[in-house]
Amino acid sequence: MTTAPRSVSIFGATGSVGQSTLDLIGRDPDAFEIFALTAGCDVAKLATAAIEHRARLAVVADERCYADLKAALSGTGIEAAAGAGALVDATDMGADWTMASIVGCAGLAPTFAAIRKGRTVALANKEALVSAGAVMMSAVAQSGATLLPVDSEHNAIFQCLASGDIDAVARITLTASGGPFRTFSREEMALVTPAQAVKHPNWSMGRKISIDSATMMNKGLELIEAYHLFPVGLDRFSILVHPQSVIHSMVEYRDRSTIAQLGSPDMRIPIASALAWPARMETPCKALDLATIGRLDFEAPDEQRFPALRLAREAIEAGGSAPAILNAANEVAVAAFLDGRIGFLDIGRIVEDVLARSNQGPLATSIDEIWTIDLSARQLAERLAAELIN
Repeated sequence: MTTAPRSVSIFGATGSVGQSTLDLIGRDPDAFEIFALTAGCDVAKLATAAIEHRARLAVVADERCYADLKAALSGTGIEAAAGAGALVDATDMGADWTMASIVGCAGLAPTFAAIRKGRTVALANKEALVSAGAVMMSAVAQSGATLLPVDSEHNAIFQCLASGDIDAVARITLTASGGPFRTFSREEMALVTPAQAVKHPNWSMGRKISIDSATMMNKGLELIEAYHLFPVGLDRFSILVHPQSVIHSMVEYRDRSTIAQLGSPDMRIPIASALAWPARMETPCKALDLATIGRLDFEAPDEQRFPALRLAREAIEAGGSAPAILNAANEVAVAAFLDGRIGFLDIGRIVEDVLARSNQGPLATSIDEIWTIDLSARQLAERLAAELIN
């Protein structure tokens, strides 16, 4: 008997997660059929991937890039489309498995649309749950979709939970590398440049997520995401700094058994877990060699030097629109830092100031409401960043 290929769409195909997903698919092309690939405006990389993997559709979010994409795909038989509406429309193709890896709130609408189709969605866009967790999880419940976490920490928790019932969980621990400035003082961090901050010691990631790792906001956002994915209550979550990035997360059960997921720091491992689920697939990733690694270190996070962790936990406790405000302010602040307009420590200051000044209203019930909250927080963050410059 032969198994029909699994149909796949990748939203954010030119980013690091999208490229890693295509790398895995390319190693067993007969097992997969590509329906749609999307990108922001990287026409060259998108067209190359679409042609190589014989996609049916390629979409750029930026409509100004449509003519170039259409020209690049001329004569291939691959359909080209552009715009935010086209991203959502691409979910109508009904892929069995969708990778949601568009960075930031730009991924909200297509991720929500994919979930509503009731198929399998691999979630690498943490902002979908940070900004719109209640909306997204409600859609999952209504559609019957399968939501598979792709972030290494959440995928690790997902795998560890296969060992027992979630009602028997005593504690879930997300591990954090601590980023490139784990041992820096606040005074040293004040002098950090964007070039330094994007150099993660363990992982190969995009610029925005690398900055989030350096401020540890990435772990704060992951805490919010985990809070929605694994409903055990905020008091049962903890964060542990683990510089080697070998243990990706742990689940402790009521009998005090602790199950940990270990692996090399390669995003293709959690992607493969989601891509093949509920089975397993071969990957080219480096095997874990604990004898060579020699030691595994752990330490408690320092919320004085890395206030993002405190801000994220406070946002969960505040509820309502606070997590969406935190995420929007952080995106603006990180962009301002990467542009050289503000300092590294100003990122946390802006986020905290925006949270303090914003009207943290009731929980949003639609994507449109999320967008309104997001826009308001972004505008305030932009004003605060401009004030720092002046």
